[in-house]
Amino acid sequence: MLPNMPRFDVTIAGELNLDLILYGLPAELPAERELLAPHMMLTLGSSSAIVAHNLASLGCRVGFTSRIGDDALGQMALDRLAASGVDVSRVRRVPGPSQTGLTVILQAALERRILTYPGTMFDLALDDLDFDWLSDAGHFHLSSYYLQRGLRPHVVELFRRLKTRGMTLSLDTNDDPDDRWDGGLNDVLRYVDVFFPNVREAQRLAGTDDRDQAISQLATRVPLLVVKLGAEGAMARRGDETFQSPAIPVNFFDPVGAGDSFDAGFLSQFVQGKDLPTCLRWGNLAGAFSTTMAGGTEAFRDAAKREAFWKQHGAR
Repeated sequence: MLPNMPRFDVTIAGELNLDLILYGLPAELPAERELLAPHMMLTLGSSSAIVAHNLASLGCRVGFTSRIGDDALGQMALDRLAASGVDVSRVRRVPGPSQTGLTVILQAALERRILTYPGTMFDLALDDLDFDWLSDAGHFHLSSYYLQRGLRPHVVELFRRLKTRGMTLSLDTNDDPDDRWDGGLNDVLRYVDVFFPNVREAQRLAGTDDRDQAISQLATRVPLLVVKLGAEGAMARRGDETFQSPAIPVNFFDPVGAGDSFDAGFLSQFVQGKDLPTCLRWGNLAGAFSTTMAGGTEAFRDAAKREAFWKQHGAR
């Protein structure tokens, strides 16, 4: 590392937990029936950790801070994240009534149901963060805005302070379990350089079912709006400029973590100063690659498969 060069490319503060994914369930789940899932996967979950894990797998220097319980699930999640090369030295293991969170995903043929025990997700607070450590990077990313209930009242302060260090900032709200879509977000967006909603989130945030209207409205509030369009790929709006990038066709396994993987792919190029078409393409590549195996990080754990995928699609 060169003198005066930041320790990290990207730092992230957020939730750290596992995903338990049950596959092959019927669309209807009747009460008092013992339903059988023919397949399952216990894997690293949480949007924040998926972004961190996959950014590190793409070659970025990543620092991650969180708060987890002093329990077996927390240790498993921490070990899995550390194995990707993420610096987890600022993750706090805290004994007490809150255990490490867990998300259970019931995957049916065409849709899924997501159940989350938040646990320590709600407990992460501003006092848990080492500001000097977080700011020893060029970029900071925050996911799961509405799950960060302990941190959320202080995100404006955190973002303002990080901005004073010359950092760029990105935000992906993910879903709002309360379906309110506010929580002080307008004030937060004043500091955000890159905003990463998907189409549904953009429409909910803008209060309209019209996709184009939602995009136009949100684009006036941030310098760079990046919207994940699912099967249509992704688009970016920067001022009067609009960029679009098609989806990458793959042998699809499941959609878990695809949006978070997109964030990782995009940011892996953004922090290198690459142009928006390149950033969008890498976002789509990473999002598509994620869907080829179970969960949001399993594909990225297979280095040989990962490199073969990039080479196949002209990314190496």
